[in-house]
Amino acid sequence: TRKVASPSTETMSATLPVVTRRPLCITRTLEQVAPGNSVEVRVPPFAAVQCIAGPRHTRGTPPNVVETDARTWLLLATGRLTWSEAVDRGALTASGTRADVSQWLPLVRVDG
Repeated sequence: TRKVASPSTETMSATLPVVTRRPLCITRTLEQVAPGNSVEVRVPPFAAVQCIAGPRHTRGTPPNVVETDARTWLLLATGRLTWSEAVDRGALTASGTRADVSQWLPLVRVDG
């Protein structure tokens, strides 16, 4: 099956600057690679997605949350920073038993 973006997503992507779209696109890549609703990955103010198979979260703050800034997320997603390095630097917080998404990283490879 082919997933079609909603009109609001298309409109939003067309109007956002490129630097803003990158974290959004990469979090959506994680959402596709690791579908589910047990972990929420937040890259404020640019993106938040639910991913990873497991118990579905429906109300309030989810029990499994990953949060980081856009720069750190892009470094993680491209393999230029490891999960443990980001945690050790305090650039990423992960709460909950399922919140470690490192097995799905990097999401994209960048040469050079």
